[in-house]
Amino acid sequence: MAHKATGHKELRQAVAFCRRMSAEPPPLAIVLGSGFGGVMEAFEGKWVETDQIPGCPRPKVPGHAGRWGWGRLGKAPVLLLSGRVHYYEQGSMAEAIFATRVLAEYGVQNLLLTNAAGCINARWRCGDLMVVRDHINFMGANPLCEMGWKSFADFVDLSATYDAELRKWLHASALKAGLKLREGVYLAVSGPSYETPAEIRAFERLGAQAVGMSTVPEAIVARRYGLRVAALSCLTNMAAGLAKTAISHEEVITTGKRNSQQNSEVIRIFAQKFAPAPKGG
Repeated sequence: MAHKATGHKELRQAVAFCRRMSAEPPPLAIVLGSGFGGVMEAFEGKWVETDQIPGCPRPKVPGHAGRWGWGRLGKAPVLLLSGRVHYYEQGSMAEAIFATRVLAEYGVQNLLLTNAAGCINARWRCGDLMVVRDHINFMGANPLCEMGWKSFADFVDLSATYDAELRKWLHASALKAGLKLREGVYLAVSGPSYETPAEIRAFERLGAQAVGMSTVPEAIVARRYGLRVAALSCLTNMAAGLAKTAISHEEVITTGKRNSQQNSEVIRIFAQKFAPAPKGG
C-alpha cells in the first residue's frame, strides 16, 4: 500500500496509532540505518510494519526493513525504527522527515540516528564508528520548508545540533564495549549517485570526515521540535578516490553486517542510560 506522507491529517493519525501502541512514549527513539540491524536481536517487544502506520512511507532500499518496534533494550524502554526513507527515494523531503515528525509529536525526547557513511578521512578505516559532532547540508533542500514557514520562530538554531552529553554517552558506551569511536563532521548529499573524487576532495577541504545520504533532514527537524539528538555513523567504505575498487551498495551492506555485532553492543549500552532508576527500599 502506497502512502503520501505530507498532510497534517496523516501526521495526527500516525501519532494516534503510536499512542495506541503505548500511551507513554519511550524516552529514546533509535533509527537503525545500514550496519545497525543487529540491534533488533537484542530487542524485546512488539514490531509493526511501517505499512500499518497511517501515512508512513515504507523504505525501499535494501537493508532497511521498514518496521517500528515498541519494547526494551535491556532495561531501557525504546522505540526502534528499523530502516528509514531517504530523500532520493521519491525526491520528497516531506516523506523523508515524516517519521521524525511523528516521533516528536508523539512525545519522544531523545533521538539517536544511525547511518552507513563513506569515509573521507584517509587515516581512518572501513568499519570504524564515528560520532557525529556537526554536519554540512549539501542535499540542496532544507526539510523545514516542507513544514511551512510561519514566523521567525521557525529559524532554528543548529549551533549545537548534536547534544554534547549524548555524544559523551556514546563514547563511554563504546569504551565499555571495547571500542574507541571516531568523532567528526558528517556531510549529507541527496544521492542516489555516489560522489566523484573531485567532490570528495572538496568535502575534505570543507572539514567533513564522512559523507552520506541521510540523517541531516531528521536531525534538523528533531531540533525544530526541541529533541536532543545524537548520531552515529558506521564507515562502511572509503569515499571515491580513496579506494582501489568501485563503490557499491553491496559493499556498504557487507561491511555493515560484518560490524553489526559491535555496533549493536554500543547502542545497547548507550540505551541503558535511559533505563528507569531502580526503586530504593
